[in-house]
Amino acid sequence: MSEWSLSTLFSSLHQDIQTRLEISRKSFKHPGTKGDASENVWIEMLETYLPKRYQAAKAHVVDSLGNFSEQIDVVIFDRQYSPFIFTYEEQKIIPAESVYAVFEAKQTVDATLVAYAQRKVESVRKLQRTSLPVPYVGGVYPAKPLIPILGGILSFESEWSPALGPSFKKALNADLNDGRLDIGCVAAHGHFFYDTALKEFNLEQETKPATAFLFKLISQLQFSGTVPMIDIDAYAKWLTK
Repeated sequence: MSEWSLSTLFSSLHQDIQTRLEISRKSFKHPGTKGDASENVWIEMLETYLPKRYQAAKAHVVDSLGNFSEQIDVVIFDRQYSPFIFTYEEQKIIPAESVYAVFEAKQTVDATLVAYAQRKVESVRKLQRTSLPVPYVGGVYPAKPLIPILGGILSFESEWSPALGPSFKKALNADLNDGRLDIGCVAAHGHFFYDTALKEFNLEQETKPATAFLFKLISQLQFSGTVPMIDIDAYAKWLTK
């Protein structure tokens, strides 16, 4: 009989994330350093466990009209079909068409941070995205409909008590339009996701929140499909400006 245990493996994945976030909170006094450390923990987890078609990074998002988002803590984007990702002075610039999901990542979550994350998500969703017809050996597929960009929030702790209670849900319900947060994790307590069928948030308190969040995110990404075929010429017009 094998001595491996899936339960132990899943617990270890979560415990690693929670411990690293807790150490970052206790070890670093400067808010910027503490924030960077938290972002890096989540990015490294996503880079390690998401399928390789996805990548995760702190980045700005740009559209073909020349509009830029603010810097986003965690962007999950396509690398299999994305023709260009710019890196300038260690800053990544990602075309809006390549984005699958965006997250705000902080040490602790409260109503102010939820509202801030909603504005950040909205700023990315409002960017222009192109989609071209796709040629294949038998003809041309019509232009792919734009996939929904997932938005979320990632933290170690919650300022509310209970951590994932009515106050958290009230903050999430403040924006159910372009700023809606679809999924997120409070590593010390649980994770949440928006149920599109029931049109309500599920806030789940559990013993392995980071692992549960990762599985739910992968599930949602699977149903997102593939990013659209980007119109390179729409971006190339900036070569003459």
